[in-house]
Amino acid sequence: MLILLPAAPEPYILPVTVLEVIQRSTEFLKNKGVDSPRLQTELLLAHLLGMARMKLYLNFERKLSETELDNFRELIKRRGQREPLQHIVGSTSFCGLELAVDRHVLIPRPETELLAEQGWTFLNSLHTQPASLNPPSTINYQPSTALDLGTGSGCLGIALAVHCAGAQVVASDISAEALELASQNAARHNVRDHIDFLQGDAFAALNSPKRFDLIICNPPYIPTGEIQTLQIEVREHDPRQALDGGPDGLDFYRRIAAESRPFLKPGGKVMVEFGDGQAQSIREVFESQNWIVEAIIEDYTQRPRILIAHG
Repeated sequence: MLILLPAAPEPYILPVTVLEVIQRSTEFLKNKGVDSPRLQTELLLAHLLGMARMKLYLNFERKLSETELDNFRELIKRRGQREPLQHIVGSTSFCGLELAVDRHVLIPRPETELLAEQGWTFLNSLHTQPASLNPPSTINYQPSTALDLGTGSGCLGIALAVHCAGAQVVASDISAEALELASQNAARHNVRDHIDFLQGDAFAALNSPKRFDLIICNPPYIPTGEIQTLQIEVREHDPRQALDGGPDGLDFYRRIAAESRPFLKPGGKVMVEFGDGQAQSIREVFESQNWIVEAIIEDYTQRPRILIAHG
């Protein structure tokens, strides 16, 4: 039987090896403008075969069955059409946690892991007992609390609950589909009982007056006019409401700066992620509402990425 792989100049005759499939599919994705085509090919093939990516290198001579080849050809076709890898495999890794993702939620980015780490480090510090207390204090500490605005896949709220034992998190989102997926992700990591998922637009989702130690958010920050310049994987597959930050990209920051204070406990903090070149503008947004900006944190590429403020 003749089997055509994507972009193959001539038909393959079964059997076809792992190495041959990787080579031909890499060339196909490269021609389609996909970034890191070899890596993308290997990740898709490892997903299909149910093995770690590096194990492919020990199985270069393994022959693919006709069914495996047909299934892989479909995966490569989807990636060549610029559907995100994470949507094709149905999940992504965030802070070491495997999270389901789909077209209803923003795919978590690596830099957002830094925001999560800043959040759980702060929450854990609230329970650090002074070393000078001898004997140790018998104070009954209350669980730390956090509000995750626009939770999407639940990545931030779930990371906080996993890494800060006993933390109670409220996670809001305007999308019912996103909240359902986030709830499933929380259950997968055994923190569903520590997170309340509420539907609504930002603070309007809260069904009763509450105050939190931490308000954390990765809001939409792309200026409306720039969305069409984004990668196809982003502009056509991430939900627009998770991208569009208004004419200058700052709409949601203005809301957070203006509306957060009544929901924050004394000593509490607000932590937000922002886009390239927005650090000074967002600092000014918060300072105009009398917040004290205590830190601007850089990401892995030394670009300003996270603002931390308190009242």
